[in-house]
Amino acid sequence: MLGTIVNCLTIIAGSLVGILFRNGIPEKYNQTVMQAIGLAVILIGIKSALGCNDFLIIIISLALGSLIGEWIGIENYLERLGNFLETRFSKTSTGFSAGFVTASLMYCVGSMAIVGSLESGLTGNHDTLFAKATLDGIVSIILSSSLGIGVLFAAVPVLLYQGSITLVAGFLKPLLVPAVISQMSATGGLLIMALGLNMLREKKLKVGNMLPAIFIPLIYFLITK
Repeated sequence: MLGTIVNCLTIIAGSLVGILFRNGIPEKYNQTVMQAIGLAVILIGIKSALGCNDFLIIIISLALGSLIGEWIGIENYLERLGNFLETRFSKTSTGFSAGFVTASLMYCVGSMAIVGSLESGLTGNHDTLFAKATLDGIVSIILSSSLGIGVLFAAVPVLLYQGSITLVAGFLKPLLVPAVISQMSATGGLLIMALGLNMLREKKLKVGNMLPAIFIPLIYFLITK
């Protein structure tokens, strides 16, 4: 859990720095920087997505996972949670939910979150999560300077999501063969690309409802092994 805890702390610290300088950064600079970060996020997603050649599994995972996520309504739950936290903790309502949802998805769906948490739970190696923590800390400064305090509270789903993967990794060790990890990481990479596109477009993709797609390769392996 050490890697996940460090990750959460860097998100909180970066968010506080971003909020501190929020009023001192003109909106036009925030918008331009957000667009630049969006392009970088797309690049990170492409790099992860190209790490696997099992395209059929990835396509099936995205389609089936999206159906499951839409049925559950994951993105709606995230927005409701953001709205609840907004009413409890935010003095200004503008952008809290958007910041919380955007940051939560960005920090959780990437391949580094999955692979790093698995490494942490299986081998005690926290290097990947430490690298992710550094990246998330920088991104949180940019996001919170534009989207506000909602970004800070994204540390909560990160703790729950990555912490859960780390804790259950020991039980899943016989199933997490390299091919499955590769497929999960590639699917997560495509979702990262979708997040980057959301940062550049007014019409948003429902990335939250696509989250179950990441775990479809593991279910497929269980069925076919």
